[in-house]
Amino acid sequence: MDNTVVIDHPLIQHKLTYIRDKNTGTKEFRELVREVGTLMAFETTRNLPLQEKEIETPLGPTRCHVVSGKKLGVVPILRAGLGMVEGIVGLIPGARVGHIGLYRDPETLEPVEYYCKLPSDLEQRDLIVIDPMLATGGSAAAAIEIIKKKGGKRVSLLVLLAAPEGIERVHRNFPEVTIFTAAIDEKLNEKGYIVPGLGDAGDRLYGTR
Repeated sequence: MDNTVVIDHPLIQHKLTYIRDKNTGTKEFRELVREVGTLMAFETTRNLPLQEKEIETPLGPTRCHVVSGKKLGVVPILRAGLGMVEGIVGLIPGARVGHIGLYRDPETLEPVEYYCKLPSDLEQRDLIVIDPMLATGGSAAAAIEIIKKKGGKRVSLLVLLAAPEGIERVHRNFPEVTIFTAAIDEKLNEKGYIVPGLGDAGDRLYGTR
């Protein structure tokens, strides 16, 4: 699919298998989601610009490369997106973290906003919206729309799993947004869950029902 990147690194696919497994407990599930978030962040930041820097090694001077100071932001969709934040920010400690709270109306399956707090310099940052699941695409599209209305210009989306329906909806509304995912699953069921998926990511992260 156009502007969709499937990250098929063996370690990510290995860990994703245990994230999917219904027998994986809450503690291990949480650890795996954090670890996969870190690994996937490598791919989403692959094209960060570099600049040269002169340093002294123990044996003499040399010129190396550092990230050129590009401003990054991470925006998890509450609550499940929080499970990926620590792994990503551990890799990119200079990133600012915003939060968007959305819940899905059980009747319409449409997102309802209940919280939003974003970096004040939003328009200057490359923003990564994160959520474990891209199912109907409603929450992701709503979060991106909120960010755009508040001045965000450069946005990408990072998810563990995506359904074709969700990808289509996000790209219909925001064709410029790159979606990074570890897998594209078969479909949505009648309740809007990804099949085969991994169940409800928020419940599995926090041990709720």
